[in-house]
Amino acid sequence: MDKATYDKGMEIRRATLGDAYVDKAIDGMSDFTRELQELVTTYCWGEVWGREGLDRKTRSTINIAMIASLNRQHELAAHVRGAINNGLTPDEIKEILLQVGIYCGVPAMVDSFRTARAVLEEMEAI
Repeated sequence: MDKATYDKGMEIRRATLGDAYVDKAIDGMSDFTRELQELVTTYCWGEVWGREGLDRKTRSTINIAMIASLNRQHELAAHVRGAINNGLTPDEIKEILLQVGIYCGVPAMVDSFRTARAVLEEMEAI
């Protein structure tokens, strides 16, 4: 693991998902999951999110679309929160989820709206 890339990844991960979410993930590490957390932080957040080709708002847009399409609601909740932190509005998130419904299926869209609404209400963003 490259320490500089890990540190960069941790900074981006915390800025996007929030300290409480990241602390919970890190505090819950075990010997079994330590390498998973290091890999996610280094490669997802440091290498990919840390690239200059797209801004964080665009990356959040893409992530919401992909995660909603895959119907991975736990991850979607984290990334809805991150999308708000990265500058998306609730209306933009709504439009992304509507697009998902047309191209990836109504069940994925409906579940994703439920998840996004709960997160946005909790954040008092809507």
